[in-house]
Amino acid sequence: MTTKDLSLTHLIRPSSLSGNAPLMLMLHGYGSDENDLFSFAGELPEEYMIISLKAPHSLQPMGNAWYAINFDAQQGKFSDIEQAVQSRELVKKFIEEALEAYPVDADNVTMLGFSQGTILSFALGLSYPHLVKNIIGLSGYVDPNMLKAGYESQDFSHLKVYNSHGSVDQVIPVEWARNNKPFLEELKIDMTYEEYPVGHGINPQNFQSFKTWLAKQNN
Repeated sequence: MTTKDLSLTHLIRPSSLSGNAPLMLMLHGYGSDENDLFSFAGELPEEYMIISLKAPHSLQPMGNAWYAINFDAQQGKFSDIEQAVQSRELVKKFIEEALEAYPVDADNVTMLGFSQGTILSFALGLSYPHLVKNIIGLSGYVDPNMLKAGYESQDFSHLKVYNSHGSVDQVIPVEWARNNKPFLEELKIDMTYEEYPVGHGINPQNFQSFKTWLAKQNN
């Protein structure tokens, strides 16, 4: 569907509802684009308006990124935090624009991220929990360096998180993802964490599990 003139390029699958639709925002991983997660759209509940965002930084020879990664860095310090925070703010701006532009429910926004898109979804949801109801974080982790200062004092009582990871992920170590649960539970956030015997990807059981989890959030 043709996109509106908002701050980020995006694809849309309209809701089956005429108004006040739940909104799902998809954030793809490093080196991908807005078409990647959007391939799931036909399998997701029809009442959702689904918007798949394109990250702002172009890569060569193809693909996009939310922020740069230095793969040669030591001690795992390879994320460009400044760019990540800029993208966090850009997605925040987009959400605010989308709530004005489309017939969606401002109190029912779900972030669905994969890999770098998950890291950014956590950064946004934990920095601005008033904007987000659910986070589905696939193959990613919470990076505290990307969170807005003073995030700890926010009200997270309405926020729900589903997080999954491949137990043999060769891109983002599963140990990093295992830190998510204690981190989020310290903030009193309702958190479901699962592991699957896959690498850096999503298998059918994982897909079905987060769909089941999502359905429960709207009951």
